[in-house]
Amino acid sequence: MFVTEDIRYIGVNDRKIDLFEGQYKVPNGMSYNSYAILDEKIAIMDTVDKGFTHEWLDNIQNTLGSRKPDYLVVQHMEPDHSANIFNFAKAYPECTIVSSAKAFAMMQNFFGTAFEDRRIVVGEGDTLSLGKHTLTFVTAPMVHWPEVIVTYDSYDKVLFSADGFGKFGAWDADEPWADESRRYFIGIVGKYGAQVQALLKKAAGLDIAMICPLHGPVLKENLGYYLNLYNTWSSYQPEEEGIVIAYTSVYGHTRTAVMQLADKLKANGCPKVVIHDLARCDMALAVADAFRYSKLVLATTTYNAEIFPFMRTFINHLVERNFQSRTVALVENGSWAPLAAKVMREMFAKSKNITFTDTTVKILSALNDDSKAQLDALVNELCKEYLAQQSDTANKNDLAAMFRLGYGLYVVTSNDGKKDNGLIVNTVTQVTSTPNRVAVTINKQNYSHHVIKQTGIMNVNCLTEEAPFSVFERFGFQSGRNADKFADCTPLRSDNGLIFLPRNINAFLSLKVEQYLDLDTHGMFICSVTEARVLSDKPTMTYTYYQDNVKPKPETEGKKGYVCKICGYVYEGDTLPEDFICPLCKHGAADFEPIA
Repeated sequence: MFVTEDIRYIGVNDRKIDLFEGQYKVPNGMSYNSYAILDEKIAIMDTVDKGFTHEWLDNIQNTLGSRKPDYLVVQHMEPDHSANIFNFAKAYPECTIVSSAKAFAMMQNFFGTAFEDRRIVVGEGDTLSLGKHTLTFVTAPMVHWPEVIVTYDSYDKVLFSADGFGKFGAWDADEPWADESRRYFIGIVGKYGAQVQALLKKAAGLDIAMICPLHGPVLKENLGYYLNLYNTWSSYQPEEEGIVIAYTSVYGHTRTAVMQLADKLKANGCPKVVIHDLARCDMALAVADAFRYSKLVLATTTYNAEIFPFMRTFINHLVERNFQSRTVALVENGSWAPLAAKVMREMFAKSKNITFTDTTVKILSALNDDSKAQLDALVNELCKEYLAQQSDTANKNDLAAMFRLGYGLYVVTSNDGKKDNGLIVNTVTQVTSTPNRVAVTINKQNYSHHVIKQTGIMNVNCLTEEAPFSVFERFGFQSGRNADKFADCTPLRSDNGLIFLPRNINAFLSLKVEQYLDLDTHGMFICSVTEARVLSDKPTMTYTYYQDNVKPKPETEGKKGYVCKICGYVYEGDTLPEDFICPLCKHGAADFEPIA
């Protein structure tokens, strides 16, 4: 099968497998992908699982005809991809094996040989010429084994991504990519978010037209969608707003409480409620959903002075995969000495940025008036921001929103008549209180300045300390003139018709421009407040907090060159070209400084 004119798919489908890696249900099977690059020299990209030796070797022979491969590139040594290295080496004794040093050490363990007489060891930035195709190797340690490399073909602009961007399911399975890729990523790669983030930064400097993973389909269109999902998953940010309720119940009383809670959450504006009975559900799907949505409710019984085993397993899965940056609520049940909430809270002790609700529901055997009142209090706490987001339930004149202003960071949203736009600013100030006036200063070079000067309206979104770096990438590293910053966003709108952010803010103000001051390079908009909503009590992100805790620290150790002051991108070289543009944030050479 043709991937491009020179790249052919030679992988296999496993339709008989029921559990991948002995634990993940795969109702639509699994694919083990392998590719052949046909040029003056031929490279085979990875092998397949041991159950498909002859089918795979037949695929190679049928694709190559009378020709023989020159290279076998081994990107990942997990046996579902490497099992046939030795069989391939016997079938093609003149072929050279190309891989990382750690991979060859693993080959010694698996096969009793490291192929010293016929190998090329490659590392970061090494290249291999096949003719018109040149392969560049990029190290990807712990994505999700230490020996992993990925490979970039500059001719066809193809990234061979190893296990990255893979999914459960056969190559041609008819199912949504995101569902099975999410379950695959969180289950298998989820622990290694920092390593995936590092790889995504390397990939940002490549011109990628196509991604060829080792599992699942070749990705050819809308690559930004897949890259954005990987950025969200690997930075441990919620993908969607909603609440997952994961529970165990012995005699049905905890389940009754959960069902009542779910109904109340829906009635109070929660956009999505997902329920998992941990004794019966697909545990991997429950884990993936906990990462997918913004809030989590855990409900279980006290069991042997502990918690019910399925709940312990579930929380262990979350913690070992670095579950973080979520709101968590606890519901416990016990007939004489409830301990479940205490145990569950302690299990998250090493997790980052977990915010527990003030309300913990305590059920003594079955719901009574007290525990029902606690359920109502929990619903009010979990749904406060949802009620504030909805036009018919929001307090639109909550001037406490003004107290969210300070030397913070904000997203100013506007609309040019065709599409919505957003901009990061740190210059929002209350200037009078009677009447309420707010000043917003914006650089004239920004497209938002042009739009707001024409339309006379804007929204100021007050970012919280939970806002991830991806928010600053989206709204600060690209221009709204040529980028749709809300392309994959389901909009929430205030009464003036402009967007306010669905998460990562604690308040927003709708502003009408009353006066404009020209400040040479900048313009100051003096505005009246037409709407003010408070969505949460989470602290506003200050500029200092952003610099210390959110902005990535550039990896400059042992490197010589220049670092971008905006996003931390490192340019290695003695001289930075005057016309250099940062591939991440698109800022120019003026925003770079020499590595100290």
